[in-house]
Parts: sequence; C-alpha cells; structure tokens
Amino acid sequence: MEIKEKLEILSDAAKYDASCSSSGSKRKNTYNGVGNAHYCGICHSFTSDGRCVSLLKILLTNACIYDCKYCINRKGNDIKRAIFTPEEIANITINFYKRNYIEGLFLSSAIVKSPNYTMELLYQTLYLLRTKYKFNGYIHVKAIPGADDNLIKKVGALADRMSTNVELPSNESLKLLAPDKKEDKIKNTMTTIKNIKSKNIVPAGQTTQLIIGATKDSDYNIMKLSENLYSESKLKRVYYSAYVPVNKDNVLPMIKEVPLKRENRLYQADWLLRYYNFTVEDILTKESPNFNLLLDPKADYALRNLDIYPIEINTASYNTLLKVPGIGVTSAKRIISSRKFTKLNFDTLKKLGVVIKRARYFITCDGVYYTSSSLFNRNYIQRLLEEPSNLKKINYKQLNLFEE
Repeated sequence: MEIKEKLEILSDAAKYDASCSSSGSKRKNTYNGVGNAHYCGICHSFTSDGRCVSLLKILLTNACIYDCKYCINRKGNDIKRAIFTPEEIANITINFYKRNYIEGLFLSSAIVKSPNYTMELLYQTLYLLRTKYKFNGYIHVKAIPGADDNLIKKVGALADRMSTNVELPSNESLKLLAPDKKEDKIKNTMTTIKNIKSKNIVPAGQTTQLIIGATKDSDYNIMKLSENLYSESKLKRVYYSAYVPVNKDNVLPMIKEVPLKRENRLYQADWLLRYYNFTVEDILTKESPNFNLLLDPKADYALRNLDIYPIEINTASYNTLLKVPGIGVTSAKRIISSRKFTKLNFDTLKKLGVVIKRARYFITCDGVYYTSSSLFNRNYIQRLLEEPSNLKKINYKQLNLFEE
C-alpha cells in the first residue's frame, strides 16, 4: 500500500480522538535539531467542533483486536485497514514539519496484536524521531492501557504529553460497549504516567477523553469523574467528545443529532472546576443531574442561588466575584486591584472587561443596582439570559489533509 493511501486512511481514522492539545512543554531545540516545543513553538488551531488541527494527527494503525461497539475501527467492522512502520511515521512527520504543514505530532493507535506490541511500535517511532531525525518539536502520544509500565516510562521519556482515554464514564458503560477494556488497567496506566512526570518526562502532563451521549451516564456522574481525575491522577485536561453514531448495534443509542451543545456545557463546567473554584455540587446535583442546555452552568448556578445576589462589587471577595456571570478570572483580578484606588461603577467595569450584559443582574456598584430592584427575580433574569432554543446546527467535520 502506498504511503499516501495509508495517510488518508489513518488520518481520517484519528478524527474521533479529541484529546490532543499542544501546550505545556518547554523543550528548546538543540544543535542540528529540527523543531522547537518551547512555549510558542506550537501553533494552536481548532475546528468549530473543538479539534486541534495544528498537529499531524494520525493513527499508527486502525487494525484493532478490540470490538468496542462505538468505534469505527472495531474488529467487527468491514473497513479498509492500514498500518504504518515507525520509519514511515517519522519520515512523514519530518517532511510535513519542514514544509510548515504542522507544528508537531499527535500519535494514537488501535490495539494491534497486544497492548505491549502496540506500545513498542509507538516507542520505536518516537525513538527514531528524537534520535535519528533529531526532532525536538512537540509530540503527544497515546498510552495503551494494559501495556507494561516500563514501556510506558520509555515512551514518556520521549514524549511531551501522553493521554490514556477513559472513553466511557463508568465501569458499567465499559462492560456494555467496550468489554475488552478494563477500568483497573486504565487507572494503572494513568497512575504510572502521574508518577513518572517530571521536568523532562511527559513535561506537558497527561490528558484523557470521555465520549458523551453513548450511554445513559448523567452529566453529574461525568463531572464527578472529571473532578476525581484532576485531583487523583493530576490530569492536565479532560476532553469531552460528543458521541457520533458510526456503527449500528442494538446497545447503541439512536440519535438524530450529535450532542454538541451538551459537549459544550461540559467544557464550560470543566472550566469552572479548574479555574473558578467551583465544585461539581455547585454546578449539578443528584436531584438535577443534567445541564440546562439553554443556560450556561455559571448563569444556572447564579439563578439557583439568587438569594446570595446581588453582590457589592466594591467589597466582594475574589472567590465571590468569580461566581458572578460575566466576570472572569482576569476581570476579577482587575476589580480587586482597581478598587484599591477608587469606587467602581458600571462604566468602570465595562472598561475593565466585565460583560455587563450578564453581570448587571447579579451585582451592585456602591449600593446601586443597574435596573429597578423590582426586576430582580428569577423568571425575569432567566428569560433574558437563556440562549435561543433553535440553536444553529454545526456540521460535524474535521479538517482533512486531502481535498474531497
């Protein structure tokens, strides 16, 4: 099979993996080396559905021994299969990099023969790039659950970032849709990567991916899992991938639309966990375990806790400011800094970058409410903040290396 045909097959097969990003590494180039992953060495570019396209994103192979119900590469599917050699991937990466097509490599793989066999091929690929080709650019590689810890460590010493995909939010879901994958092996691989991470080994940390909508797992359960992964496995990012029906199976849900809005809500909530000091219980509860698709999680929190609003902008603490819709991390810091010198009003807040259109319902400035206090009620504010129900549909498509 020609290299170009392999590339077409294996770049297309990789498009459903969302867990690729290119930040966090600090490796500089070396003498006679190629590439640079130092801070801005990687260009970030994303498609409308959130996929990173700045990296050469391919699979080592799509010939899989597993039979995951949701996966296009499952062994039971009658599709065209291909496999790269480590030398072929290294050569393609270097040639693409020199032509300025890419800024790095995202390398994943189906499971061929065994986890150890697959992980060894991934290691050989990275070893060639780092030693023979002296490639010092960014490399993100997939860790294969069940592979030997020593192999994981060897790959980690050559990679910038690794990811171990959880894929499904619960052990019950794994048993139903991916019976070949084991929760304990996934956790063990994550723990191994966490323990070996250092300045020179997996410097950009590890990520994972969760498929959303393939099972009946609630948003609350998904966010609790993410919260635990951040605290226990020290993950850099959790990526949420809306379920795309590529197979027909009795255990798979029948959906008319890809749940992209739900995916978006999970990313918004994830951001609140990581940067806004929210907990999962702030955002969702067991009694109300799923997101309101018409309200972003922060606005929904504010409306459910309207008794603590409006807050006074000139005296509220930093953490309290972060709970106000329309006020982000940067704006909250500016508010704290600016009010040391003067009383803040609504015009000042606009200049500081606060989204007054959203924040005005939840704050006062020196005791003054933006509109009539009689309008401070949930139903009125919710109607103004809700997004249109006829949301614009987004075609689910990833950038292709080849013209169609």
